[in-house]
Parts: sequence; structure tokens; C-alpha cells
Amino acid sequence: MNNTSFASLMAVAIDKLPGIMQLSKRICDTAKCVDFLAPLFLRLYLAPVFWMAGTKKFANFSDTAEWFGNVEWGLGLPAPYVLVFLVALFEIVGALFLLFGFATRPITVPLMVIMVVAAISAHIQNGWLAIAAGSGIFATERTIGAIERLERAKEILQAQGDYQWLTENGALVVLNNGIEFAATYFVMLLALFFLGGGRFVSADYWLARKYLPELAPKA
Repeated sequence: MNNTSFASLMAVAIDKLPGIMQLSKRICDTAKCVDFLAPLFLRLYLAPVFWMAGTKKFANFSDTAEWFGNVEWGLGLPAPYVLVFLVALFEIVGALFLLFGFATRPITVPLMVIMVVAAISAHIQNGWLAIAAGSGIFATERTIGAIERLERAKEILQAQGDYQWLTENGALVVLNNGIEFAATYFVMLLALFFLGGGRFVSADYWLARKYLPELAPKA
């Protein structure tokens, strides 16, 4: 294709662009009838995440508090027993609120704070990746070194153990414990803060319809 042909093609594309954009908008707008699915799926994804996190903290309350407060091998946070109680309580209550779509926007605020504190206090020193990788834009010396050790561990297990049995339910990986999950949950909560619980399938929607009809999302 010579320069003249390319210029002509670009001129046609630019001329057609407004019409293409309008067509794209009309097609996308037809999906608005099911826009409640987005906040619903976000809520249903996050609810078990926070439920498991909160109930696990209560089930291992003393051990978790020691980890929260210990300066040498833990997070070194003040008032660890109070913090564990509050974090676990917000996570469990948050899980229930998200599940039913009740007070969706307010409950995302403390949950986002928990994610930020967790990312800064427990994960940020490990980089981005939750699972170690030896290559890619988020790979670091730490994750590359972890993969080298993982390959060595695989060699040992293949030579001396039943490697097929060990890996039949999943591949061996190294937990890097970076901020990836905390950041992902934060972004999802942030979306819910602006979207709310969604139409039809949240308690917020029906309560607003009953008590604040002028503010309720339009069906």
C-alpha cells in the first residue's frame, strides 16, 4: 500500500468515525437493561472473600493478634487485639451487607481502608505479584529467585517423590504475597462505591424505592 492509498483509507475512516461511534453507542446502550448484573457479580464475588477472611481471624484470634502486633516477625501494629476484632467484624458484616446489597456504598469505605492498610503493612514490600513469576513486567529479583528455587524443588520431588500424585490437583507455585489481591479487591470495592448495589437484586434498591423514591435508580 503506497502513501496515497493509505492517506485515502485514513480519510475515509475519519469521515465514517462519527457514524461508527453512534452505532457503537446504540449497541452498547441496548445492554443497559441488564446493567444490574455488574454490581451483583462484584458483590457475589467479594462477599465470600471477606466472609472467609473475617471468620478465619476470629477462629485464630490470638495467633492473628500476635502477628498483628509483633514487631520482629509480624506487622508491628498498635492495639493488635482491638484491631483484629474490628477488622474481622467489618469483614464479616461487610460480607453480609455485600451479599444482600444492603448499605453497599457505605460498607465499601471501611473495607477499602482495610485493603489499603493490608497492602501497605503486609504486602507492598513483596511487590505486585501474589504468585511468584520468573518473567514479565512485575517480576522482581525476589520472584525470579523464588522460581529458581521452585524449579529445584520440582527436580528433587521428581527424583525422590511421587510427583504426579503431588501435582494431580494443581501445579506447585510459590506464594509471593504481593499487593495484587488487595489492589484488585480495592478496585472492585471502589466500583461498588460509585455503582451501589444495583437495581432489582439489592436491598438498597428496594429500600430506596419504598422510602426515597425520588433517589431510587430508574427501572
